[in-house]
Amino acid sequence: MTENEIATIIVDACFKVHTTLGPGLLESVYEAVLLYELEKRGLSVTKQQAIPVSYDGTQFEEGFRADLIVEDKVIVELKSVEKVMPVHKKQLLTYLRLSDRKLGLLVNFGENLIKDGVSRVINGNL
Repeated sequence: MTENEIATIIVDACFKVHTTLGPGLLESVYEAVLLYELEKRGLSVTKQQAIPVSYDGTQFEEGFRADLIVEDKVIVELKSVEKVMPVHKKQLLTYLRLSDRKLGLLVNFGENLIKDGVSRVINGNL
């Protein structure tokens, strides 16, 4: 399955979660429910996976934790805020670069309409 095919399933699952629960809950709630929904659809999902950072030939385990990694290909970064800031997209792009992945989705469940809360972030060519 390609990154784009996986992303289509993720966005559809986000739509279902958002329309069922609505905006404004804690990110941890959306993370748990989205994880459930994606696994129900047959996808392999890892939550809060540590991604180490390599610097000057040394690997540091204090890198970052990806909210969700789907099919070991797509990073999903979840927010539940009034407005996504440019730094959130930059952060996801850095996560993609450090983990050598091509596609990430920044999903803000704080939006009234989930279509306004999903952003694709691409590392390189996809």
